[in-house]
Amino acid sequence: MLTRLWYGASPLATLPLWPLAGLYGVAVGGRRLAYRAGLRRARRLKAPVIVVGNLTVGGTGKTPLVIWLCEHLRRHGWRPGVVARGYRGRARHWPQQVRSDSDPVMVGDEAVLVARRTGCPVCVGPDRVAAGEALLAHTDADIVVSDDGLQHLALARDLEILVMDGERGLGNRLLLPAGPLREPASRREGVDLVVATGKPQPGAHLMRLGRPRLVPLGAEEAGSTPLDRLAGREVHALAGIGHPERFFALLESHGLKVMPHPLPDHHHYHARDLDFGDDRPVVMTEKDAVKCRRWGRPGLWAVAVDAEPAPAFVEALDQRLEALRKIEGWV
Repeated sequence: MLTRLWYGASPLATLPLWPLAGLYGVAVGGRRLAYRAGLRRARRLKAPVIVVGNLTVGGTGKTPLVIWLCEHLRRHGWRPGVVARGYRGRARHWPQQVRSDSDPVMVGDEAVLVARRTGCPVCVGPDRVAAGEALLAHTDADIVVSDDGLQHLALARDLEILVMDGERGLGNRLLLPAGPLREPASRREGVDLVVATGKPQPGAHLMRLGRPRLVPLGAEEAGSTPLDRLAGREVHALAGIGHPERFFALLESHGLKVMPHPLPDHHHYHARDLDFGDDRPVVMTEKDAVKCRRWGRPGLWAVAVDAEPAPAFVEALDQRLEALRKIEGWV
């Protein structure tokens, strides 16, 4: 598996892939150079734009930070809206407005999760500029949060937040497919704020994923219960995310006896995926749960977590948000 080579082996282990990584690097560098030289122009929305993204393939904890950021912006008087790719969404026309009850098969699982957790307007599509324009045209949002999109240079941005997996870092620091990087590691120096999840990284603000709790699948109105409720019990754990081991480790740290079932990122679920022929509880990530609510029954649980950024990050963010308020010309 490539991820094992990217994060656990010597960079020389991917030597046959270096020529492809070189070609990828030329393409990435050429595209960025075209924007710097003015051959291609980023388009600006009629509201400030905050991009939350990553440099690596796979999960980094980006979506929990987007959810936290929306709530933080609202507490400070902003009206945030979110744009995203709608990755693997099967809608025939884009952009698409997303509600809490939208079909994740059509618009993507992460977008539905963000809409459900935040109550903010969400619009998705491959063209982030078009999605942002549609968002602002049909809602009262006065600031746009781009979930992912660090590499979507067509969308002008006012603040960039890079999220890293604190445990895995940047792996072997090679570009795809020889390594996990979407852009050279030096791109990190150009962003405004860097956040590392789970474990400290030099020059990055630490973010923890806290308050883990169980939410009954399909019966969310019943409320949640602490994850420790299942401590000591064997559970089937489903994770169709970029780094499922992080989810399994979270469960084990709270005393659950995990029977792991890692699945591909953004896995399209079927009812049979939830049937293991026994009465053990089945737990899954929130992102997986938005695709499985239709099969909700007793014994199926989503595990919700909250992003908890370090106070230094919050202070640095608030300073930049205050600077944005002073810019004239936002409509």
